[in-house]
Amino acid sequence: METSGLGYRRPKPNQEDTMALILTSNSFTEGATLGMDHILSADYGFGCGGGNKSPHLAWSGVPEGTRSFAVSCFDPDAPTGSGFWHWVVVNIPAGTTELKLDAGNPKSGLLPTGALQTRTDFGAPGYGGPCPPEGHGPHRYVFTLFAVKQDALPVNADTSAAIVGFQLHFNTIEKATLTGKFQR
Repeated sequence: METSGLGYRRPKPNQEDTMALILTSNSFTEGATLGMDHILSADYGFGCGGGNKSPHLAWSGVPEGTRSFAVSCFDPDAPTGSGFWHWVVVNIPAGTTELKLDAGNPKSGLLPTGALQTRTDFGAPGYGGPCPPEGHGPHRYVFTLFAVKQDALPVNADTSAAIVGFQLHFNTIEKATLTGKFQR
C-alpha cells in the first residue's frame, strides 16, 4: 500500500473505505518547530540546552495483520552524508496506541513492556533530541511509525539503525510520518 509523507495511505482500487494509518502528537503538529523540551540537553556537549524528552506520539487506523510497531526519528538534513538517527524503538506490542512524553528516556520506564530501544547515531539506545549546527538552517526531524507483520524483529539494543531499517523494509505493512523542525 502506498503512503504519502503525511502518513495517509492512498487507497488502491476498491479500498476507498480502508482507514489510513495516522501518526499524531500532542507535543507538536506536522511541520511545526519542536519545543525546547524535545531538544538535546547540554549533557551531550553539542551546545544545546533542551530537555531531551521524546515527544508524545499517538496513532490510529492500524492495518490488519499488524503484530507490532516500530518508531524512529531521523534527521535527513544532518551534515553527515547519511542523515542522523535520533531514536529507534522496535517490538512495540500491537495493542499499543501511543508512546508517552519522555518514553525514549531509558530510565523513565515509560515504554510498553516488550518494546526495545536500539542504538542511535549518538552510540546508545534511547532518544537523543535535535541539535543541528548553528547557522545550518532548519532541519527536519521525521518521526515514522511502522506497522510491522512480526511480533519481534531479530535485533538487540546494540543493533544499528541501518540494520533495523533493513529488517523493517521487509516486515512493514504500512507506515506513517510526522515531521517537526528545529534550527539554531
